Amino acid sequence: QVQLVESGGGLVQAGGSLRLSCAASGRTFSRYAMGWFRQAPGKEREFVAAISWSGGRTYYADSVKGRFTISRNNAKNTVYLQMNSLKPEDTAVYYCAADRTSDSTWYDSYGASYEYDYWGQGTQVTVSS
Repeated sequence: QVQLVESGGGLVQAGGSLRLSCAASGRTFSRYAMGWFRQAPGKEREFVAAISWSGGRTYYADSVKGRFTISRNNAKNTVYLQMNSLKPEDTAVYYCAADRTSDSTWYDSYGASYEYDYWGQGTQVTVSS
C-alpha cells in the first residue's frame, strides 16, 4: 500500500508559476511509475504528465508541453510538477498517482487513469486572469 500526499497548490496569476509536490509513503517508491492528472469543475479527469521509475522517461499532455516539467527524487520518495506560464485553463484539482505494475505495459498506457493503482487526495490550483 502506498499513500500519496500532494502539496504546493494555490492561487496564482496568469503567467505565474507553481511547483506541486507529491510525497509517497513506503520503501518501494522507485518501483512505481508516477503520473499527474487534473480535474476541472464539470470536466473529466485528464492526464497531465508522467514519469518512469528511474525518471529517464517523461511524457506530457499537449496542453502543458513546454510549460510543465515532471521530475522525481527517489531518495526523497517525492515526485514534482513544475508549472510555468500558467493559464486560467490550468485551473483544476491536481492529483498524483502511482502505478505499481512495474512493467513495460505502462509505456503504452501512461496517460490512462485506469493504469494507476494509488491516488492522492488532490491539491487545488487556481489561475486568475
